[in-house]
Amino acid sequence: MEKRFLLFTLEFPPAVGGVAKYYHNLVRYFGLGQISVLAQKQPGEIRGELRNGNIAYSSLLWKLIWPKWLPAFFHLAREVIMKRINHVIVGQILPLGTVAYYLSKVLKFEYSIILHGFDLSLALRPKKRELALKVLSGAKKIICGNSYTARMAAKARDSLGVKISIVNPGIKTVFRADKKRVEELRSKYGLWGRIIVFSLGRLVKRKGFDKLIEAMPGILEKEMDIFYIMAGDGPDKEYLKKKINRLPNKARRRIAMLGEISPRDADAWYELSDIFAMPARDISGDFEGFGIVYMEANLAGKPVVAGDSGGVRDAVVDGLNGLLVDPDDLNAITGAVVKLAKNPKMRQRMGQEGRARAVKEFNWKGQITKIYKILKNNCKPD
Repeated sequence: MEKRFLLFTLEFPPAVGGVAKYYHNLVRYFGLGQISVLAQKQPGEIRGELRNGNIAYSSLLWKLIWPKWLPAFFHLAREVIMKRINHVIVGQILPLGTVAYYLSKVLKFEYSIILHGFDLSLALRPKKRELALKVLSGAKKIICGNSYTARMAAKARDSLGVKISIVNPGIKTVFRADKKRVEELRSKYGLWGRIIVFSLGRLVKRKGFDKLIEAMPGILEKEMDIFYIMAGDGPDKEYLKKKINRLPNKARRRIAMLGEISPRDADAWYELSDIFAMPARDISGDFEGFGIVYMEANLAGKPVVAGDSGGVRDAVVDGLNGLLVDPDDLNAITGAVVKLAKNPKMRQRMGQEGRARAVKEFNWKGQITKIYKILKNNCKPD
């Protein structure tokens, strides 16, 4: 029986972000010729509809009509009929799951849902809950990017449990930092002989960068050689700047906000750092689904300090590749950073354990192969 899969998603390159990267790797490693893509076109990047091999970019959402996702019915129906698709992989439970649910009854294809975390939190809010549960109940399989989301889905309706599988995101498994760039950055920021704490991510409150800023005075009281480097951009940039400016001079001078950085510089900072820290927390259902940056830091041989929330426990095993902390407890954050700063042997051991685990358990090819095996036997016969 020939399998003809279609990924149906709002986020796919040239869109950026963790979900777009996830689906890019899904297609890359799914199997040559095994999957097509129907993706939302990106504003300003693509005019009209574009087809690039087995990838079609279309206006799945249109703000001028209600509901705005009505065009997605036409585009999905056309792809299913034209390519004789028998299994649709839905990238967003709402609104695309709604489209797949109703259209599958007419065109008789099966569909599966991939859930990342906050997407499910939003879908299970009161106004959308019944529709979301209907979509999930109609799915052949539900693939969750972390165990926290899997528990949330199973708790929403008992009958969903048998459909749920957990497949964490993957990472690249080769790490090479530009040594020249490492030394340039070390010299630029005067970091010789200092313990470098590094954070990288979108500047939003749930990442916990504000808590690290608040913790810096206490950290410096116990470990004077620490310097905190924060990279990334986002809506809370000014909020974080204000928090830094309110710190005592000693702490303020030990923090640098880099803004958006290149992949080359990201690798250089991973190499240069001693500790990666991101005490992510759950804010009204918005939580870290997994935390690929923890794995990236581990791949560079660095231990991490992570917030014990959302799906982070899938990425960080407390005491193995890093330390889990209560993300709302400044004393816990301070204690974890200082503990690692004062124990180079612990940092080395956790970094080595983290690297080995990242390569063995979280390579993209292995993770996408798991998804393929989950789905490949669930297409209806021709």
